[in-house]
Amino acid sequence: MDFDRVGAHDPVMVTGEKREAAIVIPVLSREGGEAILFTKRADHLSEHPGQMAFPGGGREPGDADLLATALREANEEIGLDPTAVHVVGRLDDIRTITGYSVRPFVGRIPDREYRPDDAEVAEIVTLPVAALTDLDNYESERRNHPHYGEVRLHFFYVDGYAVWGATAQMLVQLLELATDWEMPPEPDRYAGPGDDLPERVRDEGQ
Repeated sequence: MDFDRVGAHDPVMVTGEKREAAIVIPVLSREGGEAILFTKRADHLSEHPGQMAFPGGGREPGDADLLATALREANEEIGLDPTAVHVVGRLDDIRTITGYSVRPFVGRIPDREYRPDDAEVAEIVTLPVAALTDLDNYESERRNHPHYGEVRLHFFYVDGYAVWGATAQMLVQLLELATDWEMPPEPDRYAGPGDDLPERVRDEGQ
């Protein structure tokens, strides 16, 4: 992965949302190449239960800035020591359907065992970048969103896990910046606002 390109990126900022949040996209270096760490959200959570996510959460009054938010939340969710994170850059802020503006930080972290906080995280999942950039593991669809108009949804399927939603949106930008992966110019299908999500997403209960 080319982290210099991530560091050189001038991220778009989102303002005006009622709530702010921040996440860390943790990248590990392994003998077979880089991998990205995800969390699988606990099923009892009120927002996005069971979905794949990156460590992070909402800003609290005691957080000095959004980077502090991301590092604090990652420490709480997976036991990631903030001093062990080498932040290489930021991606564009995004808006979520739950009314948050989310700031993504990309950070290199040590390849070791991390511990999930059972209150928020059902599982910690590490997926190889080589598999995420394999177009056989990717599909997308375009549909009309009730709040944002026409949007393109991305889906990555690796090792039995489905990455989609805001997490996949951030992942697409990271892969385009840091690897040779390119998003196909056209989606695989067009879906109406009431159409079901892909079967592999529904099968995971997401």
